[in-house]
Amino acid sequence: MPLPRIAIVGRPNVGKSSLLNRLAKERVSIVDPTPGVTRDRVTTVVEIRPPLDAPKAAPNRLVELMDTGGYGVYVAEGARYDDVGADLATLTDDIETQIQTALDDADLILFVIDAQAGITSLDETVARLLRSSGQANKVMMVANKVDGESWEAHGLEGAGLGLGEPALISAQSGFNTRKFLERLYGEIPFPDDESVESDPEMKIAFVGKRNSGKSTMINALAGEPRVIVSEIAGTTRDSVDVRFEVDGHMMTAIDTAGLRKRKSFSSAIEVYATDRMNRAIDRADVVMLLIDATQDISQVDQTLSKTLQEKYKPTVIVITKIDLVDQNKVSPEDYVEYITQELPGLEFAPVVFVCAEEHEGLYEMMTMAHNLFQQANHRESTGALNQVVEEILQKRGPTSRLGSQAKLYFASQVDVRPPTIVLKVNKPELFKGNYERYLMNRLREALPYSEVPIKLIFSSRARMDLQDLKQQGRGRQLDEAEENIEG
Repeated sequence: MPLPRIAIVGRPNVGKSSLLNRLAKERVSIVDPTPGVTRDRVTTVVEIRPPLDAPKAAPNRLVELMDTGGYGVYVAEGARYDDVGADLATLTDDIETQIQTALDDADLILFVIDAQAGITSLDETVARLLRSSGQANKVMMVANKVDGESWEAHGLEGAGLGLGEPALISAQSGFNTRKFLERLYGEIPFPDDESVESDPEMKIAFVGKRNSGKSTMINALAGEPRVIVSEIAGTTRDSVDVRFEVDGHMMTAIDTAGLRKRKSFSSAIEVYATDRMNRAIDRADVVMLLIDATQDISQVDQTLSKTLQEKYKPTVIVITKIDLVDQNKVSPEDYVEYITQELPGLEFAPVVFVCAEEHEGLYEMMTMAHNLFQQANHRESTGALNQVVEEILQKRGPTSRLGSQAKLYFASQVDVRPPTIVLKVNKPELFKGNYERYLMNRLREALPYSEVPIKLIFSSRARMDLQDLKQQGRGRQLDEAEENIEG
């Protein structure tokens, strides 16, 4: 079952990034008073403890937090132009598109205001947008920068925005953190039915630079009467979805506009087309990255590759127009090696050679897509996963620093698409960097998702369990533990 998603939104400089860092207990998002530092969505998985008065069986909850850029980010004085004089206001549409995507995907929205600055016209604009988009029912108001009891009345003024009474917190100092987390735990929607659809329909996005053979590919698939079911115009997304049935499995192919360098855009239409392509990637289960075999790997190809890695999308690298290449000079093996060098980070992604006009390789391409879909949906049992990780650590553990010994307490897969593994360790910093890449490669060799992205989350184990302390009646220790976590 996917993790509940929480989007953090608000105008610039209300402390959204500080709030995310406070909840994550580490510096995930950049905190800076300059408007517009956060442009893309920043995500992290955090663990929320139940309230102290919750039933004994109440579990800790894992949620995915999404920090977003600020609404109206480049209207601030002195923040509109970068160091070379470029007008950053041109990014506003992209940023607000990212925000809207986060809102659409979110199960809960934290609308953050600044208690010390008071309600501004931009806060009112954000509140109006949340109400008009029909998302007010999943909004939790948060008044940040409540640095003490004297600021609580100012924070409560946010109730005038009509989205409920704000939760009060200082993300910077930690004031009221425990009360805030208890309320947040109660607001997070957790479905009662955790069943998973037995055979969900797979969505495949076709992406690539201009003239990489995307249109030819879609036409070849649509013109295959053995597999085509229907063609649906996606009016709300300005894309075309083509549904197929291959070997009894339903698939939807999503066509997208060809990409080129942003500086080469000739009109706003290309900006919108790029936005639609990114939306197609977001809603796709598998992405076909089309590479033109007759041309060198370009900056656009590399940018698309990085985007797919950042979004943890299962990717099939599809080499098109292979029939136009002299294979006496360049063999398929040579080309695979070339791709590995030019598209770092996608070494695990399978490569398929196709000639769409001759319908060569299309069946293999769609079969590979379904294979990746199955890998991304696989959930490994906790016992088997811990055994695999223990064996990897016994062969080679993290390099200890300053005498610190790295320890693993347990590992658990908490999500699919992408397979997400949480590792409880004593010192997360020892596992990151080179060892994280080593561990990732060994996991791919040992587990049934060798060709899809894996998301690793290293988390430190809490020093003491507050529920245990409460049951033991150690009031003084309980108070000290609360203060330790809250600070």
